Amino acid sequence: MAVRNRLAEMHEEITGWRRHLHANPELMYDVHETAAFVERRLKEFGVDEIVPGIGRTGVVGVIKGQSDVSGRVIGLRADMDALPIEEATGLDYASTVPGKMHACGHDGHTSMLLGAAKYLAETRNFDGTVVLIFQPAEEGGAGGKAMCDDGMMDRWGVQEVYGLHNYPGLPVGEFAIRPGPLMASADEFEIVVTGRGGHAAAPHEAIDTTLVASQIVVSLQSIVARTVDPVKRVVVTVGTFNTDSNASNVIAHTVRMKGTVRTLDPEYRQIAEERIRAIAEHTALAYGATAKMTWTDGYPVTVNTEEHTGYAAEAARAVAGDSKVDDMTAPVMPAEDFSFMLEERPGAYIFLGNGDTQMCHHPQYVFDDDAIPVGCSWFAELVERRMPLTKD
Repeated sequence: MAVRNRLAEMHEEITGWRRHLHANPELMYDVHETAAFVERRLKEFGVDEIVPGIGRTGVVGVIKGQSDVSGRVIGLRADMDALPIEEATGLDYASTVPGKMHACGHDGHTSMLLGAAKYLAETRNFDGTVVLIFQPAEEGGAGGKAMCDDGMMDRWGVQEVYGLHNYPGLPVGEFAIRPGPLMASADEFEIVVTGRGGHAAAPHEAIDTTLVASQIVVSLQSIVARTVDPVKRVVVTVGTFNTDSNASNVIAHTVRMKGTVRTLDPEYRQIAEERIRAIAEHTALAYGATAKMTWTDGYPVTVNTEEHTGYAAEAARAVAGDSKVDDMTAPVMPAEDFSFMLEERPGAYIFLGNGDTQMCHHPQYVFDDDAIPVGCSWFAELVERRMPLTKD
């Protein structure tokens, strides 16, 4: 494995950063201490420009190469926020904040980008400019969109952008990527069914919203079974179902349910919205009830451009070897708000093996620190390959 010697030397130091961040998790945009930690490290490294407060609490750092003949500007992104999960790992550096945990490895992503930043600021063995993007609120807050909406891409002239995510189940030191859709979109819907409440002993005098809503839940699965092309991927899930009564002898007047739609095909986002609304409204009407559906756009499909996927895979092969890079991995249905950055600039997102641990978002998830020098080396390799120093 071609891990940079300097980054291997820094392994213990970067691990220390990671474990500090792990013990002190913060949620969504409330990542003030994490952002301050990032700023302090970037100042120590001698990064040329550091700007906090992008996308509310994001941090941008700029490192200039030894020359700038090419004029190329590459963005490298890491997410900083944790999850509202009670940690159950028993680690000696476990979360010290009740109900909060880095259960998705963002502490590892931030630390790996910091490690790469230190290396790149020391060596500057490239021609062009690196823009370091430390993002808040990936976990449902669309922090990537907030940073883009703040004009980040134009302000620093970013031309292409790259990111990585650890992947439990994939051996440490291995990479997986694909051109085109890699991760699904994630939209949300809420349906409120209104009928006529009543006594459970006299259902003929009521309009049973529990029955109506249950029929809607079942019928929603026809979207995937009978509306979607069988070779396409769409998931429709109702995640909550609540009546306005918790009594066994009451027919509820209203039922409220919430769900999510995941797809790898952007066209199906609109189709799903139209079908969910039609199914809910017309099913309710058939039973004498009404249904109101509210749709909330979430994260878009994460789409890697083919050219930049090639660059990311080449850098991965240089670090891990040909046999440890899958450049046609199967797409997955979780969502990622790096998608907003890829909508603004071409680039690629890659998975980095995190070994044998619980999947992300599990209270016993553990980030494998052996992945740190691998991820750092990938960032550095990508920069030096995409912006090589010109020879006199």
